Amino acid sequence: MIKIKGIYPPLKFLAYTIFNILIAYIIFGICRLVFFISNIEYFPNIEANNILQIIKGGLIFDTAGIIYLNGLYIVLMLIPLPWRKTKSWQCFSKWIFIVINSIAIIINFADSVYFKYTNRRTTASVFSEFGEEENISKVIGNEVLNNYILVILGILLIYAMYKIYRNPIKNDITKKEKQSVKHIILYYLTSLIIFASVIPLCIAGIRGGFAHSTRPITIGNANQYVNRPIESAIVLNTPFSIIRTIGKTVYENPNYFTIEELNKIYSPIHTPSNNNFRKLNVVVIILESIGEEYIEYGYAPFLKTLQEKGLSFKYSYSNGRKSIDGMPSVLSSIPMFIEPYFVTHYSTNDISGIAAELNKVGYHTAFFHGAPNGSMGFQAFAKTSCWQEYYGMDEYNNNSDFDGMWAIWDEPFMQFFANKMSEFKEPFATSVFTASSHHPFNIPTEYKDIFKEEEGHPILKCVRYTDNALKKFFETAEKQDWYKNTLFVITADHTNASLHEEYLTDAGLFRVPIIFYMPNEDINGDNSKVAQQIDIMPTVLNYLNYPNTYLAFGKDLLKSDNYKNWAINYNSGIYQFFDEDYMIQFDGNKPIALYNFKTDTLLKNNLLGNDHMQESDMLNKCKAIIQEYIMRMTTNSLVIE
Repeated sequence: MIKIKGIYPPLKFLAYTIFNILIAYIIFGICRLVFFISNIEYFPNIEANNILQIIKGGLIFDTAGIIYLNGLYIVLMLIPLPWRKTKSWQCFSKWIFIVINSIAIIINFADSVYFKYTNRRTTASVFSEFGEEENISKVIGNEVLNNYILVILGILLIYAMYKIYRNPIKNDITKKEKQSVKHIILYYLTSLIIFASVIPLCIAGIRGGFAHSTRPITIGNANQYVNRPIESAIVLNTPFSIIRTIGKTVYENPNYFTIEELNKIYSPIHTPSNNNFRKLNVVVIILESIGEEYIEYGYAPFLKTLQEKGLSFKYSYSNGRKSIDGMPSVLSSIPMFIEPYFVTHYSTNDISGIAAELNKVGYHTAFFHGAPNGSMGFQAFAKTSCWQEYYGMDEYNNNSDFDGMWAIWDEPFMQFFANKMSEFKEPFATSVFTASSHHPFNIPTEYKDIFKEEEGHPILKCVRYTDNALKKFFETAEKQDWYKNTLFVITADHTNASLHEEYLTDAGLFRVPIIFYMPNEDINGDNSKVAQQIDIMPTVLNYLNYPNTYLAFGKDLLKSDNYKNWAINYNSGIYQFFDEDYMIQFDGNKPIALYNFKTDTLLKNNLLGNDHMQESDMLNKCKAIIQEYIMRMTTNSLVIE
């Protein structure tokens, strides 16, 4: 190491900090190994070729967990202040490191035992679950005695950490001879550069990567590295799971109805058709931020033609307001209630979906998203919901088409999507999630004179660009052999900037297109029905005459039986339930408003309390759906075995 006066001490502090953080990595690795060995019977089907993926995922989540826990320690060691050169400052820093990482060892080891009862990593809900238990100390005492080997191992690990820890100074540097001005300037300049360089590295570690589109990873992202949701527990660590779920709502069964009453009102179980199964290809296109408003007011002319050719619905709604709400709703019929599914305590549940069900009958399934792999948690959810292949920016393998912010431009990526499907064996099911109609609302240079900035909002030129990219996709698809045997579903993840007053209401903010299109075949359905994203999965499967029983919270839009004209969504603590012509708003305890959303488009006339004949029936249906959802989330009962 270079021992230039003023430069050497800061580099020494950095080197010792790195060394001690590496101790934390080793500790987390040992804890993961202990967790795995303690619960090995729960992971009987781990494939050899997936071990490297699990290790990779483990390092990513350990990095986040270690930074969350050791952020204060890193600051204490690297902040350019004179006191860090004192023995007392370093002693304090050491004990911060020892205590914090000892806690990590204890809760990781405790989870090695507790996992047998929950089959998932412990989350912040543990504090509310056991906060009122009077005998909790007795329970812990019994488990300590029953698992004394883990206790001894934990003590040895903490002691080893204490002994191995390295302190960068033995005596106060400030007590040495007076330093020159040049020495002091070099010392603080070097310290400041090191400190400023480490901050973005820590932020990237917490986020799970450097890509702009990478969000801070959550427990649901662990599914990206495993084949079964239960295996995500190996990838995760307990400190991370607890920290990332602090403040997240834990679902509690509202018990609106008894089980017998509930079954009479609503069930998410769909029974198979008696007709012959149709092995059609299925292509689901999820358009970023394309609200129904943009089609109605002429900004998406090609989508308008698809609505006219296929089956679409005048009143069609998203089930959430974010991209991470849209994917579960569209592809797995899971609505967004309370929290986005991706970030809930339940994101490692076993779930089904279009891909999972069609895999059972011999389909090839693949999900496409042109952002950096792992972005938005989409890759993790795609794996959880059983899409066999994932095609992202890595697989596209041409960064010259990157928009510089989020993803590959829609036009080239959708051409890639169309051509890649021609390589698949039929029948196949695929889905693509577009990206270009997104802030900061840019379009490729070659289109800036074609799709010009319009009054209203800068997203409008992006809507025109994506609509044109979709048109070119269909022009390419029409030339492929698989095209005529394909059911296309086109929708959006959520709305974006609303420009007209009827789309600024509580109902209008959720209005997205839902289109079913089959070349050379009319899809018969009632386009006056109220439709929603979670209806897509059951509608697709029932259109194919899918032969197996499955679970989906939505309804089949092509059936005409009773109680099949509803939709539900959630925003800011309020459930909105649509049935026929009316929308009721419910806060979980009591209704707060009732509107005829078809005639009262601006929702100005609250009919609640006017003895409206549908009010009680709508409220019961809404409650039943909420209760069924929460019951199944909290008991991991989202799949029909």
